[in-house]
Amino acid sequence: MNGFWFTDEQEAIREGVLRLCSRFDADYWRRTDESGRFPEDFVAAMAEAGWLGAAMPVALGGSGLGLTEAAIAMQAVTESGAGFTGASALHLNIFGPMPLAKFGTEDQKKRLIPRLISGEDKLCIGITEPDAGLDTTSLTTRAERTNDGYLIHGRKVWTTSAQRANKILIIARTTPRDQVKKSTEGLSLFYTDFDRSRIQATPIPKMGRKAVESNSVFIDNLPVPADDLVGEEGRGFYYLLEGLNPERVLFGAEAVGLGRAALKRAAAYARERVVFGRPIGQNQGVAHPLAKAWAELEAANLMAFKAAALFDAGRECGAEANAAKYLGGEAGFNACETAVLTHGGMGYAKEFDVERYFRESMIARLAPISREMVFNYIAERVLKLPKSY
Repeated sequence: MNGFWFTDEQEAIREGVLRLCSRFDADYWRRTDESGRFPEDFVAAMAEAGWLGAAMPVALGGSGLGLTEAAIAMQAVTESGAGFTGASALHLNIFGPMPLAKFGTEDQKKRLIPRLISGEDKLCIGITEPDAGLDTTSLTTRAERTNDGYLIHGRKVWTTSAQRANKILIIARTTPRDQVKKSTEGLSLFYTDFDRSRIQATPIPKMGRKAVESNSVFIDNLPVPADDLVGEEGRGFYYLLEGLNPERVLFGAEAVGLGRAALKRAAAYARERVVFGRPIGQNQGVAHPLAKAWAELEAANLMAFKAAALFDAGRECGAEANAAKYLGGEAGFNACETAVLTHGGMGYAKEFDVERYFRESMIARLAPISREMVFNYIAERVLKLPKSY
């Protein structure tokens, strides 16, 4: 970014993604939402255009782009009307493999990353557990040493795309919690085959984004070769930390894009819908909430791209990344709610799409971290208040 606007190259990225997304219209996304069918052809088109490897190193076949460019691309996806169905179908590939790209062996990188970029391998990530939630250090999935490597057994939840994945990036405890000095130690990261004879994945019926499923995962003595360990044993938690800020920035930017999609539809409806002899957008009771939504989205967008710029410059961005996720989630939700209300009763009808946007807008308010944990982070790290949990 050049100050408060994109460079010509960044604008070209945005326009290129929007142009590709225009091949997949509202009817396409409505069908995926209703049927639950994964948008395979959309992902294939994005893979062919090189977007699955946008943030991966050039030496491994990626584009080597920064977080700013990745956020521009992913925001364009949601803004096109694809929403979080489109974004979540791609999201894992953008920054999900980063621990592997940063901490894997040279052999792992050269062998595995190009297969993810091409779409030949499909990834899911196993972190969250039913009884641990955001408290990753309390996870109970175990990886026990064997002569050949490890045996993993345990449970994960909210694992996205486990129905189609053939690979899993999973964190498990290799040293019991009571045998380490710090609870963040003794956790290890593995990138291994998704062996369905040892792993059972059950989709979770949910409010929105039906086409990109989330799963409850049960792992029963999954054999993992020693070569599938990423980095050093016991350092997995710290490897995951590397990806937290980029993920939060992406969620914030994507939520803004979704809000913009909703706002565009609502404004068009308000201009065209005539009641009592005048367009409803002429009434301040309709116009002002839409104007407020625009202002909130643009403010949240500035925070998201400030955080991305800091990250790309190698500077501390934890507070900004967390704030971007919170502000984007709230602004996106408010814009989608306003869009539904602007349509009145028709906002409840699927044919106008804003009800789908509204359902999906809850995602960025809940994931990948709660609003309350964002507030905790800012209270402690920025305002220097005592820890509350």
